[in-house]
Amino acid sequence: MLQTMARELAPLHQGDPIKAATREAYGKALLELGEEMPDLCVLDADLSGSTKTKAFGQAYPERFFNCGVAEANMMGIAAGLASMGKTVFASSFAMFATGKAWEQVRQSIAVPQFNVKVAATHAGLTVGEDGKSHQMLEDITLMRVIPGMRVLVPADAVEARLAIRAAAENEGPFYVRLSRASTPVVFGEDYKFELGKGAVLRDGGDVAIIACGIEVGMALAAAEELAQSGIEARVIAMASIKPIDADLITEAARDCGCVLTAEEHQIRGGLGSAVAEVLATRAPVPMAFCGMDDEFGQSGDAWDLISHYGLDGPGLAASARALVEAKNS
Repeated sequence: MLQTMARELAPLHQGDPIKAATREAYGKALLELGEEMPDLCVLDADLSGSTKTKAFGQAYPERFFNCGVAEANMMGIAAGLASMGKTVFASSFAMFATGKAWEQVRQSIAVPQFNVKVAATHAGLTVGEDGKSHQMLEDITLMRVIPGMRVLVPADAVEARLAIRAAAENEGPFYVRLSRASTPVVFGEDYKFELGKGAVLRDGGDVAIIACGIEVGMALAAAEELAQSGIEARVIAMASIKPIDADLITEAARDCGCVLTAEEHQIRGGLGSAVAEVLATRAPVPMAFCGMDDEFGQSGDAWDLISHYGLDGPGLAASARALVEAKNS
């Protein structure tokens, strides 16, 4: 079924790219896993239509629990089910799953290392018109700092489905960050997701752009623009932020001489910080960080916001161009 979806969503060679939301892929992955894993349980905080867990609830009502608008309690229930040997996915919007329930995720799930997967949708600026109250831009930081918590931020629907499967098949707590908006599909049916590994989507030796989530597609667009001015960018999709692919990051830094990170998140504590931590000890090179710089988002059209904050293709290209100039000066 994974190969079928990859074929369905594979990028077009001509015309506009196919788009799909990673939350949609999450819902489809749960249906597959529900059939394969009789011990799989899914919890939601009264948002199953938006998080796409509703289909699982309809197919497996005895293993689906709507916990209401009570995210902290949901995490405790998830921990209890996991303590009885169940594999548990707990879902809500990223703002609530990681913000309202952080203590319970830490104390009840991470401390005992229970087999709970927190899959949060509606993360980042692309929540759009809902504004700063719902645009969760600190969740990667909050989850990455918890000992033993694995953090995944898939780039597209193909990778999201594979990442959910990896979370289900690996014991212990995971955080998977998913988007509300439909975004371009960048991976084809031959892609194989591996925990702790990044993927080189485009080669180049002038600058390495390391991105996660929706910014992977933006990084590819930036690389196309940069190539027109003679700058060859290496684009790396880094869905596995914890554990992170330190070897691939180091290789890219040594080959390119500078690194730009791109994330729909605060630049402190997220992907950029994780990459910088690797390079500080392995291969210090000039770096720049594209993301939110100590500010909340605004209410507006999702893609207008991405452009406003310099996180679209032209914005990343401008940041990469300045970084290359600094490297060569």
